[in-house]
Amino acid sequence: MSPADEERDKRSTDSGIEVRSVYRAADLEDWDPDAKLGEPGQEPYTRGVHAEMYRRRLWTMRQYAGFGTAEATNARFQFLLAAGQTGLSCAFDLPTQMGYDSDHPRAEGEVGKVGVAIDSLADMRLLLAGLPLDKVTTSMTINSTAAILLLLYQLVAEEQGVPGDKLGGTIQNDILKEYVARGTYIYPPRPSMRLITDTFNYCAEHLPNWNTISISGYHIREAGSTAVQELAFTLANGIAYVEAAIAAGLAVDAFAPRLSFFWNAHNNLFEEVAKFRAARRMWARIMTERFGAKDPRAKMLRFHTQTGGSTLTAQQPEVNIVRVSIQALAAALGGTQSLHTNGFDEALGLPTERAAKLALRTQQVIGFESGVSDTVDPLAGSYYVESLTDEVERAALEYLERIDKMGGAVAAIEARFMQGEIEQAAYSYAKAVEDGEKVVVGVNRFADDAHEPAEVFPIDVELQRAQIDRTGRVRAERDQRAVDAALERVAKAAAGTENLLVPMKEALAAMATLGEVSDVLRAEFGVYQPV
Repeated sequence: MSPADEERDKRSTDSGIEVRSVYRAADLEDWDPDAKLGEPGQEPYTRGVHAEMYRRRLWTMRQYAGFGTAEATNARFQFLLAAGQTGLSCAFDLPTQMGYDSDHPRAEGEVGKVGVAIDSLADMRLLLAGLPLDKVTTSMTINSTAAILLLLYQLVAEEQGVPGDKLGGTIQNDILKEYVARGTYIYPPRPSMRLITDTFNYCAEHLPNWNTISISGYHIREAGSTAVQELAFTLANGIAYVEAAIAAGLAVDAFAPRLSFFWNAHNNLFEEVAKFRAARRMWARIMTERFGAKDPRAKMLRFHTQTGGSTLTAQQPEVNIVRVSIQALAAALGGTQSLHTNGFDEALGLPTERAAKLALRTQQVIGFESGVSDTVDPLAGSYYVESLTDEVERAALEYLERIDKMGGAVAAIEARFMQGEIEQAAYSYAKAVEDGEKVVVGVNRFADDAHEPAEVFPIDVELQRAQIDRTGRVRAERDQRAVDAALERVAKAAAGTENLLVPMKEALAAMATLGEVSDVLRAEFGVYQPV
């Protein structure tokens, strides 16, 4: 082959890692399987966090849902549970994420659009009505107001007679990636970190089985990062959370077992599998060597996966069924603990019931029919997969070294380092698609001029009015004097060092709203303004 032909034939992963035409035993000549792999359920956890993995129990099939009112989302939860879903996952609308009640001027036009609106304990009661909170685990995708939503969940559970030690689930609570990639922040980074460590401390005492954070690479990837950047920046944020918790006086082996992670799954099957395997190995080493963790659970990187929303196309939307299937297979081969599969119609709007059920059925076919669950880490020892896992780890470690030299993740975010790297990667990808170097089926190749009408999820234009009316009734019927006193205690705690979640829970129990509690913290902490 001529040099020109060789240049044209070059292949690489989405992260730019060169892929050779064939891999042989010589590629792993100095490769130590004991150091790189170990046994499943043992350090360095490359092969998975459980010895038997899916032979013992399949991953949790946790379909993401949330739209409109609490009643509408509760109905979707019930539908998914009846279809065989094994865990709940809740999306909240933008006003809820940003700490605004539905009747705030900034909420206009956004109430219930990308998730469910939750303004008060009254809404949370409706959201969770009839759900067995002592049996089902719930994941809540919420960050700036994570502590508020967690406390509302706990209050409803207590009303149902379910004690805190019987509650299981996860709050995302990952504020650093909001500054990096997503933008639903309220307060500046450092007081936001206090809220997170207060949540760690509170849950250790009151909700011992709750995962206090889901350190999220998902949104970093959705913003345009490569797989390597997703891995590196997420672990850098994880390091920052561990450092903050230790600085707050928490023992690493006490809080680290409740840390969890959240990854994206894209279309490059083998790079995604390599990313998941490298992530476990890197985190085990970080927790052992950097933080001196002794408890094996403190070294395990347990994670949820969601298929890639940014990979879905509005053109020929049913082709997304294939994309989601490949991505879900990557998550299963990579050893995920729970999984959400996107609906094929999500490039057009919220998933319809038909799309949501088909997405769940995709997981069920992989879990029960594909044979993936029959043996642990079925790709272990592959010349290609092990070489790629090593390369992904090497490239991610280079990023971690650069971030350490800057002073860590918070300093790197304040310097806009991560943001700049993601922006460059997103630009390069978009240009490759535009130039035809990167094929997207139905977009820049194999396009179809015929456009069949697609079923689109309906938006209820009266929803905001109904939600505002309910919030108004809550304010009219509560003991305002009790609310004012409780909010004053929140303000005092914010100005001092008391754990914020204790007075926040009292205020929410008195029917203070999410927006009112957030406003108290805004007054003390300020509002973050990016440079």
